Amino acid sequence: MATAAVVAAALPTAPATAQPSAADALAKYNELSEKASKLNQDHLKAQDDLKAKQGELDKAKGDLAVAQKAEESLRGQVDVLTEATYSGARFNQISALLVSDSQQDFLNRMSAINILAADNAEALKNLTDAVNAADAATKSANDATEASKKLLGEVEQKKADLDKQLKEAKAQYDSLSASTRNALKNAGDMSNISVPPGTAGKAVQFALDQRGEPYVYGSNGPDSWDCSSLIQKAYAFAGVSIGRTSYAQAAAGRSVSRGEVKAGDIIVYYSSQSHVALAIDNVRAVHASTEGVPVKIADINSIGPISAIRRVEG
Repeated sequence: MATAAVVAAALPTAPATAQPSAADALAKYNELSEKASKLNQDHLKAQDDLKAKQGELDKAKGDLAVAQKAEESLRGQVDVLTEATYSGARFNQISALLVSDSQQDFLNRMSAINILAADNAEALKNLTDAVNAADAATKSANDATEASKKLLGEVEQKKADLDKQLKEAKAQYDSLSASTRNALKNAGDMSNISVPPGTAGKAVQFALDQRGEPYVYGSNGPDSWDCSSLIQKAYAFAGVSIGRTSYAQAAAGRSVSRGEVKAGDIIVYYSSQSHVALAIDNVRAVHASTEGVPVKIADINSIGPISAIRRVEG
């Protein structure tokens, strides 16, 4: 997300007689773009939440199927024991004594009675446990289903909000002068930049290699990006998995101070934490800015108010 400071820095110096309306139009564009960036991250987070909830639902359905199968099997076992009981396999001490031919025969019959009783008791207990497990799995599946439906509604609403905001931002962009739009499209510094060895350096190099590619809300690359997809893919290229949204990236790794910033640190901007950039060194960062502005290098402090700085490696 480009702030007014970043965009203004990309523009040619205006003469003293420049009309305030041009600056106002640019400021309005930055404001609308920042809101769109926040809604974009909200939409992405809602999609992640829905995906996680659908995973819970799939697991709950699997648990339910296992529980129902166990219940069916154990119920069959109990039915067999019950049928045997009512078919003459029910013994007690008196009947065993009356039909026994000898003391040893009596002991053998008593042992069989005890085994049958123990088997029946265990089968009944297992069946009860299976029924309880099936009931719990059913409730879990039902809860997950309802939660998924609710999240799906939220995703659709956030997408509608985002589309509306993007339309406003696009209209404002189209109202800018041709010279302003050309300045926004400038990719800036495209020179070769040395990066440190290791994971952080690989991530930075990946991000630098995307300079000049367009910003597209919700894009995951490889030829267009939003702010957080660029950072996620940069670290994926370096072999490190981090979250998709700027919110998740604001919690990645560990916190470092502004004075400690070095290549590979994730710079999180705004109180809403809706924008991220990747530090090249202690002064510059590379980021996917906003619609109409390509991936480019900017001064860390010019991008916007810093909310957090996270170090993924080291």
